[in-house]
Parts: sequence; C-alpha cells; structure tokens
Amino acid sequence: MAVHEIPERATMPVPGLVHTYTLSSEAFAYGSEAFDRSTDALRATGVRWSARIGAWLRGDAAFAQLIRFALVGGLSNVGYILLFLALYGGGPQVANLAGSVVSTALANEMHRRLTFQAADRVRWHTAQLEGGALALAGLAITSGALAILEVTAPGMGDITEAVAVLAITAVVGTIRFLTLRLWVF
Repeated sequence: MAVHEIPERATMPVPGLVHTYTLSSEAFAYGSEAFDRSTDALRATGVRWSARIGAWLRGDAAFAQLIRFALVGGLSNVGYILLFLALYGGGPQVANLAGSVVSTALANEMHRRLTFQAADRVRWHTAQLEGGALALAGLAITSGALAILEVTAPGMGDITEAVAVLAITAVVGTIRFLTLRLWVF
C-alpha cells in the first residue's frame, strides 16, 4: 500500500474561511460587512419594487383605479361609522342621515381627486350631483334587494342575510365603480 504525500498547501486552512467562521471581533466585522451589503441590496430592491408599485397604483390602469376606489370606500365607511357614533345621541335616523350625506360627499370628492384623478376635468358640484345620484341608486338597489329577500326567503338567518348584503353591496359597488369610471369621471 502506497502512501501519497499530501502537499502542505492543501492542508493549510484558507485565510478567508478562517476569518469567516472565527468568532473574533475582526471576523465578526467581516461577516457584518457582508451582511450589511446583502441587506442594503435587498433594501434597494424593495425600494425599487415599492416605487414601481406606487407608480402603478397612481396610474390610470382600471385595476389600480379599482384598488383606489375600494380604499376610498373603506375610508368613507370608517368616517360614516365615526360620525354615526358621534351623532347617535340625537337618534339613529339623524345619525344615519348625517353620516350618509357627509361620507358620500367626502367619498365623491376623494374619487374625483384620488381614484380617478379628475379634479381638472370634472367640477366639484358635478361630481357631487352625479356621484350622489349613483349613491342613492345604490341605496335603492340594496334596499329593494333586501325587501325581495325578505319576501322570497323569510326564514333567512342573520349570517346568511349579512352575506347576501355583502354580495349585493359588492355588485352595486362594481356597478358604481364602472359608472363613475366610464360616465362621471
């Protein structure tokens, strides 16, 4: 059996690897620099992607407008609830009316300025009249649909009725979005 000699160079540790795996302060600094570089690269990539997404969301694409429409609708619903709760002492009908009028007016303005970026094309009163008319039409459709549901399915439970209201509201919201996008703004 022959024993092969291993060159001395092959048995010596590679200096870069020693420093990488050693817990000395010098080695920790080396590893930290590499970590910082990779973190900076990831951060730069994230910034580029978020800038692209932000630019796309501010654009005129229909899906970007739909996302903005939903965000404005959600914010106006929060505003409605807060105003309703603030005015509830005067009675639920007064609170509902004030909350509906104020939140609809604010939503119409936010749709004009943010969702459809039409502040330079559509005047404030036009947006309020046409957007308000669409809101009233939506209210009539959802109220009518609920009345039909009560007649056709009188034993419907609370959860089922809530799901039906959500579905009807989603359909009305989609119709409202398309109408605002194609007709008003």
